[in-house]
Amino acid sequence: MLQERSGKSVDTFSVDPYSFSQEGRIVTVRQIPLASFEGPHGEAAQCVALDALAGDRPRRLPASLSIVLENVARQALGGADVAEPLGKILDWTPGAAELTVPLRVSRVILPDSSGLPVLMDLAAARDAVAEAGGDPAVIEPMVPVTLVVDHSLIVDVAGRPDAEARNIEKEYQRNRERYAFFKWAQRAFQRLRVVPPGAGIIHQVHLEKLARVVEEQDVPGVGRITGPEFVLGCDSHTPMVNGLGLLAWGVGGIDGEAAVLGQDYVVRIPRVIGVRLTGRLPAGATTTDLVLTVTERLRKVGVVGAFVEFFGLGVATLTVPERATLANMAPEYGATIGFFPIDAMTIDYLTRSGREPDHVRRVEAYARASGLFVEEHDQAIEFTETVTIDLGQIAPSVAGPKRPQDRVPLTGVKSAFRDVLAKPVDAGGFGLAPERLDDTVTIDGLEAPLRHGTITIAAITSCTNTSNPSVMIGAGLLARNAVARGLQVPDWVKTSLAPGSRLVRDYLTEAGLMTPLEALGFHIVGYGCTTCSGKSGPIRADIAEAVLGNDLVAAAVLSGNRNFEGRIHKTCRASYLASPPLVVAFALAGRVDVDFETEPLGTGKDGAPVYLRDIWPDGEELARLVATSQQPGRFRDSYATLFDGAALWHELETASGPRFAWDPASTYIRRPPFFDGPHEALPDRIEGARVLVRAGDSLTTDHITPSGEILADTPAGRFLIAAGVEPDNFNAVTQRRGNHDFMARITFANQRMKNLLAPGREGGMTRTAPDAEPVTIFEAAESWRRQNVPLIVLAGTDYGMGSSRDWAAKGPKLLGVRAVVAESFERIHRANLIGMGILPLTFADGESASSLGLSGFETYDFDGLRAAVETDRPVTVTARTAGGETRFSARVDVASSHERALLQNGGLFASLMAGLESRRIASDQGGHDDT
Repeated sequence: MLQERSGKSVDTFSVDPYSFSQEGRIVTVRQIPLASFEGPHGEAAQCVALDALAGDRPRRLPASLSIVLENVARQALGGADVAEPLGKILDWTPGAAELTVPLRVSRVILPDSSGLPVLMDLAAARDAVAEAGGDPAVIEPMVPVTLVVDHSLIVDVAGRPDAEARNIEKEYQRNRERYAFFKWAQRAFQRLRVVPPGAGIIHQVHLEKLARVVEEQDVPGVGRITGPEFVLGCDSHTPMVNGLGLLAWGVGGIDGEAAVLGQDYVVRIPRVIGVRLTGRLPAGATTTDLVLTVTERLRKVGVVGAFVEFFGLGVATLTVPERATLANMAPEYGATIGFFPIDAMTIDYLTRSGREPDHVRRVEAYARASGLFVEEHDQAIEFTETVTIDLGQIAPSVAGPKRPQDRVPLTGVKSAFRDVLAKPVDAGGFGLAPERLDDTVTIDGLEAPLRHGTITIAAITSCTNTSNPSVMIGAGLLARNAVARGLQVPDWVKTSLAPGSRLVRDYLTEAGLMTPLEALGFHIVGYGCTTCSGKSGPIRADIAEAVLGNDLVAAAVLSGNRNFEGRIHKTCRASYLASPPLVVAFALAGRVDVDFETEPLGTGKDGAPVYLRDIWPDGEELARLVATSQQPGRFRDSYATLFDGAALWHELETASGPRFAWDPASTYIRRPPFFDGPHEALPDRIEGARVLVRAGDSLTTDHITPSGEILADTPAGRFLIAAGVEPDNFNAVTQRRGNHDFMARITFANQRMKNLLAPGREGGMTRTAPDAEPVTIFEAAESWRRQNVPLIVLAGTDYGMGSSRDWAAKGPKLLGVRAVVAESFERIHRANLIGMGILPLTFADGESASSLGLSGFETYDFDGLRAAVETDRPVTVTARTAGGETRFSARVDVASSHERALLQNGGLFASLMAGLESRRIASDQGGHDDT
């Protein structure tokens, strides 16, 4: 025993001694300290004693990095060769180089949007094994996997009492093939559980029910060890559960597949940015206003790929649902995680949310014994950089019209919108001529003409905010007060309410707040992502025609996390993120360019003007209702039937057996081609490549592979029509991710996609030469393919900003893209490119396509690729035109030996097939191979 403190004993467990070189000195670590603590029933339990393991550091490791340390230490206890990463984490300092660390994954969680491609790839892998003479059952998840069907609900019907029933009926009609596939997969894979449609949004369900925070693991030779969960999710907003002190983040479907199949998850541990929160949110400010401010601030600081950890006295003033809002939007501010350590508020939430009392006691006992429990939030912690945000200075805000980081104070929305109308398109505006700023269109029956700034969609949606009872009850109170004053929502606004869980319905109903929300048209349309992921559904045909036909800049206001252009709805060129109470307020105003200080929301039934301040919720009443909304019994009741599904789910017929019966005529579910050979290893040279897309900064995954509406007059729309699908049954892009032929045609085809090779055009167009006529990107790719010409993408900063969707890499792969040369990449998309064998190359510091004078019409040669991947040597790139050539260097943006191997083999699918083949050979020879 080393020491006795705080009621816990610390023992050491010896592992094989190891040493590593760090800054010219040899560091040796010989022991892993274990702490003993008392379990919920008085039984003895043990865990890694993190404070003892970290030693006498003058400043503590960040809690997020401590969990990484624990994960690696548990691997060491089990005999894994993790000497170097363990030692480097122990020796971490703010100036340390990025660490490459193997992490053991506890669970994988999937939404249906990215889960469908993952499970389809596993089914295709089973086919490949069987066709090679093996047992298809060898393809089986090695860790527990939960899939939540939440991305398929479209708001076809809104503003009426039967909206929920009609929408879910339509959802099943459209998605019958997909859902039947999920039911087959749940039977075929032993470690897969499916949450059927209608239960809620994956991240909110994870927070409120599925997350356990700690787990127990049997370690041979050591015994049962308690430690933190580490969860991967194939959705970028997986970090939402970081608000619970759970380490989890989003990865692309390709990384997710590897983790599911037991492949090592090797991650580059980046900078750890500390965000010190001070003060307390003032009256009238919400957590939504705070997260929009954090997003704006951290995008300016530059935290792409970093760990962000919140600390400071202000943290203790935030509830877990409020913390979850800040953690949820980590991808919007560019971070891998937005982490809050375990404290008393965490334990209180686990209790209130109906977790088993024994498990809650275990979480607290473990956190205290291991050194992860935080008593004082303003500790001396070692961060790479610290940013301070005073909660007392947070003001009501929105973000838009095109990006989450473009925060606008509520008092400045009117003038900011007017400015952005006239601002040039390449500067983020809409480029309207001065004479067009006051355009109006009159429609018979509407009480006022439509104009720039008219709101066509107002949606309370997304797990980001519907998981937070303070803003949801606030929206209900504001609606109640508005109805009492006689206010109504104008006819041109489509209103909807899509909670992230049924819990929200329950506490709003009990508080008597659903009735006033419904009086304003905010009927529940179902439980899913809806508007936040582009599933807004149709608006009135005459309004849509007037907006599109007259090129009006109409707006959407939503309580979501993303408002990238072209995402929400084709009529909404401007989209703004706002808190749920402000969504209701904007809906009442009917326009986004409103000054809430000086302009009324409308006229009350007494004939007097009603201002926002007149109906804003009372703080004391709000606090009282929030406190009563979070009861263990309510959580248990709401989640009692989580995995059961409705009658429509049980009525679905599906096949059984280890292999799926593909229907080649299906427009939804087709056998993926990615396991089909031959698979090509990385060449040393790519010769004669042409540019398919030249993009500016911040090209998002929404631009690369959209998620919302499918337009008929596009390659993807024409493909469906040719297959006999009527436009009314197109569904959304997300739901078509099981058909690779469709997905190839939708790649780079966002309706607001801007390709610098075809200036002045939107919607996925390009040119193959300076004097050529514009054609669709798909048509150009097909033309180059027939000529055996490899393709590349040239881009600016933050390429691949946005979601974890693997199709943003799979689609370009199908089009023939071999490399992307950008100034910088977003973390998840870079990993997805590598998983598909597409080279992510970065320009040298200070260089760009523009500074090098590249037009995108050159012919490109890439030399020294193998050495560049193996040794970090630069790649030599030669861009040729008839008038000469430009030569420059680029670096392969690779994080680990695992990623190097993927690129060398040609991507994940080639690597998996090589592993399966080695297993087959070993089996044929009577040997054994653990590849």
